[in-house]
This record gives sequence, structure tokens and C-alpha cells, in this order.
Amino acid sequence: MSSKDWIEKDYYAVLGVAKTAPSDEIKKAYRKLARESHPDHNPGDAKAEERFKAVSEAYAVLGDDAKRREYDEMRSLFGSGAFRRGARQGGQPGGAPFDVSDLFGGAQPGGGRFAGGNISDLFSSIFSGGGGGAGAPGPARGRDIETEVALDFNDAVRGVTLPLTLRAPGVCDTCHGNGAKPGTAPRTCPVCHGAGVTNRNQGAFSFSEPCRNCQGVGTVVDEKCPECQGTGGVTKTRTLNVRFPTGVADGQRIRLAGRGEPGERGGPAGDLFVHVKVRPDEVFGRTGDDLTLTVPITFAEAVLGTDLRVPTLDGPVTLRVPPGTPSGRILRARGKGVSRRDGQQGDLLVTLDVVVPARISDEARAALETFAEQTPPAAREHLDARVRRFG
Repeated sequence: MSSKDWIEKDYYAVLGVAKTAPSDEIKKAYRKLARESHPDHNPGDAKAEERFKAVSEAYAVLGDDAKRREYDEMRSLFGSGAFRRGARQGGQPGGAPFDVSDLFGGAQPGGGRFAGGNISDLFSSIFSGGGGGAGAPGPARGRDIETEVALDFNDAVRGVTLPLTLRAPGVCDTCHGNGAKPGTAPRTCPVCHGAGVTNRNQGAFSFSEPCRNCQGVGTVVDEKCPECQGTGGVTKTRTLNVRFPTGVADGQRIRLAGRGEPGERGGPAGDLFVHVKVRPDEVFGRTGDDLTLTVPITFAEAVLGTDLRVPTLDGPVTLRVPPGTPSGRILRARGKGVSRRDGQQGDLLVTLDVVVPARISDEARAALETFAEQTPPAAREHLDARVRRFG
């Protein structure tokens, strides 16, 4: 995208968020709109495809803190009329070529981004996308693309490599991305001589802008590739092998550099971002790097204590339930959780659930009645106090 796009396009409106929206809100809005307009969900819908591209372009700027600051500064600068011709001043006829205080936003030395700089630096920064110098010539980088993958719980915990098939823009196999008809090649642009930018004078000032003849690429295609019509990319189905690391979590995003949309006419490709959705497991839950498990025990086991065998990812282990264990107590099996990036492992947290039987035999009832009669006085006093308090 060019600096002209930054000036003319309201990316906040594209995503439907306020200019003061936090990063999380911008990301949430982008994901919602990207899902709704994704080409896979709207096959053959050209408007949806254009909408998806616009949303991706907006997020590529607003989703990057540094680019967002540059974008806001540029929009503020042009929106404030900083480049308008000066009005009559001091009652003298005619107008000043530029109002320099407006140009620098009235900033004092050291008080703004362009304070202390000169006008040529300012124009250079604006028309090179905020880089502080002449823009690098050549084809533009391709857009980033996103997709979503659902993993089984066990695969997410242990890590897995899976083939990922997606239909998305890719490099044209006919011209190999240069946009030229086979047997021909792009030639150097005669206007910018391959620089991708041209210089233009305005009054006493000179500034650079993308070459209009080659759109900033630096080369011109005389005979376009019949497959991609000179763009260097086509929408096609491709399969990639994606490695999901050990312990990948639900909602995590995996970045595959250079696997996104190809740049126009041989430009560098964008990135592919894979959003991970982890299917819940029938036995285990997960909290960070710890696995969770709820195990039922009987009233007698809670009172008397027992050795309890519980499952883990590596096979069953035995945990000691001490006598007098209340329902809800958590036992910890260290090192039986999810592997961390530093090579360590989380733990398995076992929650004990004391089960009260709905029906018991006469012998068991008699035994429990005898047990109740032998309840220690201190416990009875505690219960009686609660009855008096809430009864």
C-alpha cells in the first residue's frame, strides 16, 4: 500500500472501530469481519473478496503499533490543512507560499516527530511510508492471510505436524510471479528508470512519489501473463505442512513467514497466520501448562485415606489421599502436565469429589448411625452453632 492510501483511506471506518479503540478491540473487529468476508465462506462473491482485502489491509496498519502511529500522524497532518497555501498576512497583498508553523504543527524544538527536521525530510518521510528516506524501489509486499485449524487435545499437548490445505492467492506457476507472458520479461520503467519513484516540484520544494507509470514497481510488463493477467499471483489450492509446537494452546496464532499472499509481480510474499482451536478432551482439562482432572472417591476413602490411581498422559500414577480429606481438595502430580518452552513441564491437578450414595444397605445405614452418634463433641458444638446462627 502507498502513502496515498494512508491519506485517503479511513482504516478505522473499514474495521468499524473508533480512533481511540485499544488493540484488543481492533483485533476482535478484524477477526469478525475477516471470517464473514473470507473467500472460502463466499465462493464466487467478488464483493466479499474485495471486502476481505480491504479489511486485511486495514488490520495490517492498525494491528501494528508502529504503523498505526505513523498512520495517525499522517492523517492528522493532512487533515489539519498543514499543506494549504498561506493566507494574506500583515495586510500585505499576496500570500506566503507555505505557513511553516502549520507545516510542523506548531511544534517547539523537540516537541514533535518532525520538530527540528527540515521540509525535505518531512516530504521524504511522508511519501516513503514514514521510513525517513526515499522509498525502496521494487514490487510491494503481499498481504498477510489467515486460516483456522482445529486440533485434538492430545495433538495440541504433544505437538504435531499436519497438512494444511487452503484456497488462497499464490504465485502464478505460468510466469513464476513476474507477471510477464512466458518467453518475455519485464523491462525497466522508462519514466523512473527502475527507481520506482519520481521527483516532482511544487514551488520552491521538491518531493518524491511512487512512479505512476509502473505503480512503484520499477518495471513494466508489455505482454501480460495470460494466467494471472500480469499480477504474478492467482488464487489456487495448495497444501502446506504445518508444525504445531508442543503445548500449543487454544486461541494461539502460528505465523508462517512468507506463506501468505504473493507480492505483485514478484514482490515478497506476506505471512500466513494459523489460528488454533483445540477440541476439549473427555478426561483432562487444561489451565495454562497444568492439566486438570476430577476424580470421585467414596466417603469411607475420604475418612480413612487411600492410595488412588489416576491417569496421566504417560500412563497411570498413584497418589496418596490422606485420612480426613474433604471434598474439593486438590492433589498435585508434579511434572505430569504440558511441556513448557523451557523444557520443563506443568503439573497434573487432581480434584477429589466425595460421592454420597443415593441408596445404602440396612447394614451400612446402621453403621453410619453408629458413626453419627460417636461424632466428636467439638464437631457437634460447631454444627449446633451454625444451626443457631442461620436457623
